Amino acid sequence: MNLVEWLQRIMVGFGAEWVMWLMIGLSVISVAIILERAWFFWSLRDDLTVLARDLRTSLEDSIEAARRRMDASPSAEAAVVTAGLAVAHHGPEAADEAMAGAAALQRMKLERRLAYLGTLGNNAPFIGLFGTVIGVVGAFDALGQAAQTPVAQAASQAMAPQAVMSSIAEALVATAVGLAVAIPAVAANNFFQRKIKSTLANTEALTRVLLAHLKIDPAFAAPAAVAAEPRGKAARSPRQDDAKKGSADREES
Repeated sequence: MNLVEWLQRIMVGFGAEWVMWLMIGLSVISVAIILERAWFFWSLRDDLTVLARDLRTSLEDSIEAARRRMDASPSAEAAVVTAGLAVAHHGPEAADEAMAGAAALQRMKLERRLAYLGTLGNNAPFIGLFGTVIGVVGAFDALGQAAQTPVAQAASQAMAPQAVMSSIAEALVATAVGLAVAIPAVAANNFFQRKIKSTLANTEALTRVLLAHLKIDPAFAAPAAVAAEPRGKAARSPRQDDAKKGSADREES
């Protein structure tokens, strides 16, 4: 028995049914991921127009007011701006770096498990095509066996078309199952990717609002500078006193 006959016997023996069960299992996981991601994005929903307006208004008041407003929002955009507000007293450069890091973390959360949907959507038709090939091999195997049985030739010729049609139907069902699994996965993946792009664009808009306010009004960095100045004076005062005492002693001597 050569390799081709051995593989053919394995394909015909198992049939294409196991491919369809595999596709059904993958589709169950795909549906679970779609529902979980849909709930996740639904939990992050917020009115971004109102949020941007409230951010501008609260920044005119204080950083704490802006932080309270951002903490009240469940959106990913607000979480990124909160990271910038936490270090706003260090200046716009520090706030920009903090928000860039927070945006990267939020992007990872938004894209979680979407790679499975993309992979399944791209490969499910090929898995279904594999089941189709197995069905076609079974159909030709049935034709070959019918041609090799001269005994009861009339009965075998009557049964051969039935076996061939059954194998071809199984092959087409495998193709249909592959497409049925791939289409929802691709559609959901495209929808979620669009939501991620929209979220990141809104995040960029809100971060620019905060950075513009920090650059226009540098008074936000004043508390840190004022707090640092007394410590510097306190650190220099003992040395200045010692220098004054030394000069006074030299004058007396």
